[in-house]
Amino acid sequence: MSPPAEAERVARATLTWVAEPGDPVMGALLASCSPAEIVAALTEGRMPLPAATAPVGSGMLWEDSAVPGETWPAGTPSLERALPRWAARLGEVPPEPELAAWWRDGIRLVIPGDAEWPSQLDVLGQARPWGLWVRGQADLRYACLRSVSVVGTRAATGYGTYVCGEMAVSLAEAGWTIVSGGAFGIDGCAHRSAIAVAGVTVAVLPCGVDLAYPLAHEGLFRSIRERGAVLSEWPPGRMPTKHGFLVRNRVIAALSRGTVVVEAALRSGALNTARHAHDQCRPLMAVPGPVTSPQSAGCHEAIREWGALCVTGARDVMELLEFSGEEPSGQRRGPVLARDLLSQEDTRVLEAVPARAGRGPARIAIAAGVDFDTVMRSLGGLAAAGFVERCEHGWRLRRPQPRSHAGPNA
Repeated sequence: MSPPAEAERVARATLTWVAEPGDPVMGALLASCSPAEIVAALTEGRMPLPAATAPVGSGMLWEDSAVPGETWPAGTPSLERALPRWAARLGEVPPEPELAAWWRDGIRLVIPGDAEWPSQLDVLGQARPWGLWVRGQADLRYACLRSVSVVGTRAATGYGTYVCGEMAVSLAEAGWTIVSGGAFGIDGCAHRSAIAVAGVTVAVLPCGVDLAYPLAHEGLFRSIRERGAVLSEWPPGRMPTKHGFLVRNRVIAALSRGTVVVEAALRSGALNTARHAHDQCRPLMAVPGPVTSPQSAGCHEAIREWGALCVTGARDVMELLEFSGEEPSGQRRGPVLARDLLSQEDTRVLEAVPARAGRGPARIAIAAGVDFDTVMRSLGGLAAAGFVERCEHGWRLRRPQPRSHAGPNA
């Protein structure tokens, strides 16, 4: 890693200690200043200097004079108030050798610009994470290209557990990554169901990735790391807070292509995730339940008030996320990226991917007669559409999944 890239990573790691995730002041500051400049300013007790490329008069932090302006939305804390608060936390930042020890132990910090960074998080704008602490075997970007967030109440009923298990198993068998929050109830059921069929699952934690919360899920998190990943905006060692649960929900919604609420009471935290998905214009789905069950009242409200789509199983979810809604209802709908609709470049890349033994992107580029950047862009889109998958030796065609006979929505 080059020295500038290393400095960027260390600076962003520091920011995860000094600023709370989603802090609007830090988000705006990062739009004008480099992370290294922010850390240097906090260390030296001065105002951060905007980068030369920062837009002038943009209403962010500075105008022509490079002096902090009062351009914040009503009710947003000012930069002058935030700087002392952040500087007071610098003492919590561990020395660089300790950071290096964590990285050697398999805890890594994924930051914007990394090949592993999930670009769909950019939908969060200035609330985008400064970086994500990740622990696990999965490549976060590729794991989340074709992913579904499955969330719900901690106090799951037998009905909710059954529906969640059937749905998560079928989605995982079809190559979808299951994203959830690692909590009791529906979250834990979704993770376990994906693991049961050797699927990939990602847990977004409200605490450091070196901690198990809840403690009873320590074994579950270990299993998640073996094929998937656990991640957090909070640095290692940080304990969960009530506010932290709500803040991390925006990441759960943003990481995936759509969110399914399996069971949720009217005051369930899962509805907070649903609200984020709705606000991010991501597909929001909800499973209906008995009208007499308080644990499904939140799902019914999401369908009635927020326009959540009613789903009853994995097939409904996959059709909503994979298929086009332009054909007349009642007819079998075709994939948005059916092979005959691929661009010429994507078709050439797809034809260069082997069916069984994997092939690296450089060799695929040579076989397809295109440049390396085109290959990487095409492979990402082809993976999201279900045409190809990563394997030990590179990329290969994704094997067709056997059709389930457990029922129409299995």
